[in-house]
Amino acid sequence: MPIYVYWGEDDFAIEKAVTILRDRILDPLWISFNYSCFSPDQSDTVIQALSQAMTPPFGGGGRLVWLVNTNLFQSCPDHVLTELQRTLNVIPDNSTLLLTSRNKPDERLKSTKLFKQFATEVREFSLIPAWKTELLVKAVEDAAKIVGIKLTSHVVEFLAESVGNDTRLLYNELEKLQLYIQSSGKPLNVELVSQLVRNTTQNTLQLASAIRSGDTSKALNILNDLIIAAEPGLKIVATLIGQFRTWLLVKMMMESGEKNPQAIAQFAEINNPKRIYFIQQEIKSLSVKQLISILPLLLELEVSLKQGAAETPTLQTKIIEICQVCH
Repeated sequence: MPIYVYWGEDDFAIEKAVTILRDRILDPLWISFNYSCFSPDQSDTVIQALSQAMTPPFGGGGRLVWLVNTNLFQSCPDHVLTELQRTLNVIPDNSTLLLTSRNKPDERLKSTKLFKQFATEVREFSLIPAWKTELLVKAVEDAAKIVGIKLTSHVVEFLAESVGNDTRLLYNELEKLQLYIQSSGKPLNVELVSQLVRNTTQNTLQLASAIRSGDTSKALNILNDLIIAAEPGLKIVATLIGQFRTWLLVKMMMESGEKNPQAIAQFAEINNPKRIYFIQQEIKSLSVKQLISILPLLLELEVSLKQGAAETPTLQTKIIEICQVCH
């Protein structure tokens, strides 16, 4: 009874995992017979999926039944729970049930507990926080191995800073670099990669610098460029939160009297201690009090965007407000 539960906000990573699972289970010649997807807007979705999962596969390979963006882990009617209890432990070995969801399963629900009991794998695909530089670097290294491209440590760090936690963009850029190497035969360096890679995260870091300096006009111009480049508002905010969080942690260590760059880097979760000197110069004119007051404003901005506020005016208004704090 193979049962897989994939959840998290990293849609692209989930897509890749689903593709790997599908290729492993299904015979290409029998996909149309043995592969079923059920969206949450269909009536009696779960009941239909369970019925399909109990049906032996036709021809070669196994059967894969996919409940896409299911809400079973947030809400489960009694009649559906009863059917799950009756069916999950008797799904045939050559039939696989896959459930995906953007939301974290509610551990209190009986349906969640039931799947944790019978699932072959429950796997999280959450986005890496923008300030977790070591994890972002590792994600680039892992993706480069999968794509089959060799990168220097400097290029890896540059890519991590450029694409942030956007997994889809990371793979797109790596595939672009792979094609360039194949066509040109030239090795990659940071200067060359900076010309080839879409660098909206770096532009967002420039936005953070403009805000830090209290330069409202420059900040709004950079924001406009990002909007024209179709950069998602929530990604802009995530990068800003990560940058201001880093500045706050470094400033706190400075004011505590800590002078060891390695200790400061470890506290602020910065991969390269050599960056500490430059960060200290950046935040000389800002106080801990100012930096502390900025983070709640950025979190308010994130909440507003997630609740459906108009993106451009909301970003502009809050950035003006934050610039005034830094002025």
